[in-house]
Amino acid sequence: MKKIPVALQMYTVRDEMEKDFLGTLEKVSKMGYDGVELAGFGGLSAKELKLELQNLGLQAVSSHTPIELMEQSIDRIIEDHTVLGCHFVAIPWLAESRRPGTPGFDSLITSISSIGKSFKDHHIQLCYHNHDFEFKTLNGKFYLDILYERVDPSLLMAEIDTYWVKYAEIDPAAYIRKYPGRCPLIHLKDMEDSPERAFAEVGTGTQNLPAIFAASEEVGSKWYIVEQDSCKRPSLESAKISIDNLRRMGL
Repeated sequence: MKKIPVALQMYTVRDEMEKDFLGTLEKVSKMGYDGVELAGFGGLSAKELKLELQNLGLQAVSSHTPIELMEQSIDRIIEDHTVLGCHFVAIPWLAESRRPGTPGFDSLITSISSIGKSFKDHHIQLCYHNHDFEFKTLNGKFYLDILYERVDPSLLMAEIDTYWVKYAEIDPAAYIRKYPGRCPLIHLKDMEDSPERAFAEVGTGTQNLPAIFAASEEVGSKWYIVEQDSCKRPSLESAKISIDNLRRMGL
């Protein structure tokens, strides 16, 4: 198995981050994660956060940043991510008014292309993080495919959220293979074997992880990112179970 490093999306432990941002980063480092995907800087400047992450041996892999914020403050976002050495920024969500089939979609495409070009000029890659609504169809095509068709691949790549792909009853490994060279970030998320299909620690649910790993390696993915939107255990305990299971699997 190819060694792809593993990060934690810090939204997983947001309850702990609110209480002790730096202390939580330290605990994540001690669990054995290689990096983090940020969901805010915890009130620190980019320079301060960079120093803290360096001291903990963590890479700032990516950040989830609303596209509205990118549109308002692109220069500041570029500056902060350059300081951090963070080479990916992911759009985490689209408002209904900007999705395919709405009047706002064409302007969204223009905006994404412009932002993606600005990022590319500074060695930062714009990505898009899916949920399940992107697997609705318009004229026989998934919303997500329409989005990727409309933007130059070099300006918008994929952060495939494997839980939401499976939730939409699509095979995550097959969908990853649909975009070779365009899936640098893979969200590893597991699903309970229960009627509600709740979020589960990675390695404890129904995801075919070996198939996801094989597909990710084939398409050239750069990072796995563990995320658990909600945890039935304490969030730090869930994060540790996930990384421990992945290390046992050889990652």
